[in-house]
Amino acid sequence: MQWISRISKVLAILILALVFFLALLYRGDIPAEEINTKYWTPQSHFIEIDGVNVHVRFLGEGEPIFLLHGSFSSLHTWDIWQQELSPYFMTISLDFPGHGLTGPDELKRYTVEDYSHLVMRLAEKLNISKFHLAGNSMGGAVALNIASNRPDKVLSLNLIDASGAPRREVRSLDSISTTNRGGGAWIFKLIENPVFSKILLKCTPKFLFAMNMKEVYGDESRVSAQVVDRYYELMLREGNRRATMDRMTQGRRSTIDFDRLTMPTLILWGAKDTWIPLSQGQQLEKVIPGSNLVVFPDAGHVPMEEIPTKSVAEYLSFLGVEVRKNYLEPPKQMVYAD
Repeated sequence: MQWISRISKVLAILILALVFFLALLYRGDIPAEEINTKYWTPQSHFIEIDGVNVHVRFLGEGEPIFLLHGSFSSLHTWDIWQQELSPYFMTISLDFPGHGLTGPDELKRYTVEDYSHLVMRLAEKLNISKFHLAGNSMGGAVALNIASNRPDKVLSLNLIDASGAPRREVRSLDSISTTNRGGGAWIFKLIENPVFSKILLKCTPKFLFAMNMKEVYGDESRVSAQVVDRYYELMLREGNRRATMDRMTQGRRSTIDFDRLTMPTLILWGAKDTWIPLSQGQQLEKVIPGSNLVVFPDAGHVPMEEIPTKSVAEYLSFLGVEVRKNYLEPPKQMVYAD
């Protein structure tokens, strides 16, 4: 029976080590007031939409552009784009519920349809009848949903490494399956696991965010400590971790009528995207009439953040703003006005 005693001691040591390790990883929520103080900007506003105080940032004047971020992100992913677009357009970025400074929604409205409705309600509240849409990843799916349901409202569509491509059949030797997203991020699988998700609610190691950012960028040397800190701290904003778990367990019910997407459409994609592969962008180009796909060979999942100047130049050109080689020359501009 001596071996049983030895095994029991080893198990006890392993359990104690695990408890100690988790205690080291424990991270409490950061109060909203503290996060707001650090990440609030002079252009920031809180606008109440259906019971949720949504963090919105305005920059510039002219035709409005809604900038829609992806999962685990925030409106800060558009920082440089907003600066570059604002001389010609009114840019409107926002933190979706469960993200950034907006924080959680008590009613847990975190689906693509919920976010699409929120953007439309925000446009209504701002008295904006027509607008341009630009969306990355999940934000691209939101943009697709809005453009499909209300094409009369959308002046142009910009999809950046967007989710929401139509399902396509994948044939194997013994089965036929369908998929609408390729690649895949390990962090999604981790959160969807009921055991790990409960641990991550309280034990959220910073190194996971550093690993995640290196996976999202095409060139990991571009990942700065400041970017990792921002993603990490905004996730720790009180309520955001719980909201993320709730969001990941909700179904994806969005249905897109691609035949209704007749507005000018630009698709931007990082060739090194391991979350949503280039094949999805190519699929979108096939099903959206008249769309144009531009590929950045060295970028990953977030070109507007990783290579902001190069990517925003493509978008400005699409919108009719001539990107000047000689900065002594005045810019030329045409817009999609009725």
